[in-house]
Amino acid sequence: MKLWVGLGNPGAKYAGNRHNIGFMALDRIAADHGFGPWRKAFQGLVAEGRLGDEKVVLLKPETFMNLSGQAVQAAMAFHKLPLADLTVFHDELDLAPGKARVKTGGGHAGHNGLRSIHQHLGDAYHRIRLGIGHPGHKDAVAAYVLHDFAKADHDWLDDLLRGLSDGAPALAAGDAARFMNAVALRTAPPRSGQDRSGLPRPETPQPDAPPRPKAAPKPAETPDTRSPLDRLIDRFR
Repeated sequence: MKLWVGLGNPGAKYAGNRHNIGFMALDRIAADHGFGPWRKAFQGLVAEGRLGDEKVVLLKPETFMNLSGQAVQAAMAFHKLPLADLTVFHDELDLAPGKARVKTGGGHAGHNGLRSIHQHLGDAYHRIRLGIGHPGHKDAVAAYVLHDFAKADHDWLDDLLRGLSDGAPALAAGDAARFMNAVALRTAPPRSGQDRSGLPRPETPQPDAPPRPKAAPKPAETPDTRSPLDRLIDRFR
């Protein structure tokens, strides 16, 4: 069994915030893959379902971001799961908007939700880093992440969420490469001249051109038997 956690803040006030992209990811996966209804558990909202052969529990903590670790720890303890079965979806300032990366372990880079999980469980869990871009100055970060996505962001955001959902069965199976490929097919579809793997399309064989007709041989020239005097006279006629 796997536990997937989306990070965000509860309530309608925060629903469209950049900080809530983790919630958005789980909502799309649950809707697309027929998960059960959301119910209250572990200081959050939980939905259960299957992705391929794997049972997956989705958790959206309702403790607010900086206390996310409490809800995650409660769910991990109840299901007796090792950290290797935990994956956290969260916003990432250091990735361009629409980009996604898979990471295991490492620091929290100042993210309050990750910081809380580190404090309660350690850092040896998987993460899906979801790029939202950076406002340009650290003093603007708090207002930026707690602000709704702009209308101009909606297209790439929808592509990213669809890609995460497309790749969810591969992620549950532990195939990170196939998961990332599914995301890329939504966020960076193949250009003209490429197949869906991103490789150049093989050229379509063209029928051989018909052979060109051979030029007719030039007729043999008749030798000139005139005397030099006759040729000179003919020249001035």
